[in-house]
Amino acid sequence: MSLGGSVSGTSGYRDLTPRDVASERGRARFIDVREPHEYVGELGHIAGAELVPVAQVEGACPAWNKDQRVVLICRSGARSGRMAALLVSLGFKDVINMAGGMMAWNAAGLPVEH
Repeated sequence: MSLGGSVSGTSGYRDLTPRDVASERGRARFIDVREPHEYVGELGHIAGAELVPVAQVEGACPAWNKDQRVVLICRSGARSGRMAALLVSLGFKDVINMAGGMMAWNAAGLPVEH
């Protein structure tokens, strides 16, 4: 299945809106790259998203399936975009960055956990 969304330059990952990302729940691995205090903070987190802070992504990702769709999430989309580019460079084939991060997710009125 091919989703829309823009491919970010030559980085190989796609930027999707929070509403498009919401439709991926149950079909993709959600990785929240924020710090623990942000994950449980005022913006909350997406149910089922795994907390893997930026500093831990490179060490954790060798255990992940490179063929599985991975959605990366942060506060605004910047850190997750950097981690999306990293995963693509490490051979991950289906990587999505949630554009606008949890700020956009909350602005769209989508559900969060704290």
